[in-house]
Amino acid sequence: MKKEVFEVDSSCEEERLDKYLSLIFPEQSRSFFQKLIKDGQIRVNEKTEKANYRLKTQDLIEVSIPEAVETPILPENIPLDILYEDDDLLIVNKPKGMVVHPSAGHYTGTLVNAIMYHCKDSLSGINGEIRPGIVHRIDMDTTGSLIVCKNDESHVFVAEQIKEHSVVRKYRGIVCGHVKEEEGTIHAPIGRHSVERKKMAINEKNGKDAITHYRVLEHFANYTYMEFQLETGRTHQIRVHMASIGHPLLGDTLYSSGKSPYKLQGQTLHAMTIGFIHPRTKEYLEVSAPLPEYFEKILRDLRS
Repeated sequence: MKKEVFEVDSSCEEERLDKYLSLIFPEQSRSFFQKLIKDGQIRVNEKTEKANYRLKTQDLIEVSIPEAVETPILPENIPLDILYEDDDLLIVNKPKGMVVHPSAGHYTGTLVNAIMYHCKDSLSGINGEIRPGIVHRIDMDTTGSLIVCKNDESHVFVAEQIKEHSVVRKYRGIVCGHVKEEEGTIHAPIGRHSVERKKMAINEKNGKDAITHYRVLEHFANYTYMEFQLETGRTHQIRVHMASIGHPLLGDTLYSSGKSPYKLQGQTLHAMTIGFIHPRTKEYLEVSAPLPEYFEKILRDLRS
């Protein structure tokens, strides 16, 4: 446990406690300090305060930062489709069926196992021992672009952009039925389903704000090929939003019957393009992942 004590000067009068700490320790995020505050690891004038406590001149802040926990997750030599890489981050094209980080029932074969082998000791540790380097995620059966951060500074910088909804995230998908509007926006809050706990749902009472922009790329007899752009990034957002307007994703067994003339493993959804400000160069970086072969094959079949 590393302990440090700071005295607040007049320039930080009225600053929130969690924000002040993230400025003192720029390699850590505000959410990291919010957890420490909640766990009683931060004291102000020998008392515990909330994250939104407004600082006063000469306040004494005692910070206790736990030592990093050595991850028990083992590196695995799993091939990665790397779209971009430098000293700060890499962008991978995640294949269908690969879980992003270990969880119950998935402790091997995950993207984390693969990137730990590829990056060796160069991964951010902000998200803890089972999610090194992971700054965002996509579903197991969704393919496409995913950012992995190699150090905490990059992680904080990219995570802040995701929080502010400034990251460009464009998806491609095939949905069931004929979507009448050529483009539109679905603005409906998403939260946990009240009965089926594995599902998310439109939840006006307890859901979080969720916005999906869409446009039609191509119409077929019984399906529509579409592009989606996320303004927010809620769990299963595109899947829930499209199912809510009667056009579930082809192959999505959770939000529809999943029945189709094609042998599919989950939803036909691909995280194609991701764009953001690079943490070191401060220039805009955009990377696109090509459509997977199964997706291309369906499109060829629908066009024939």
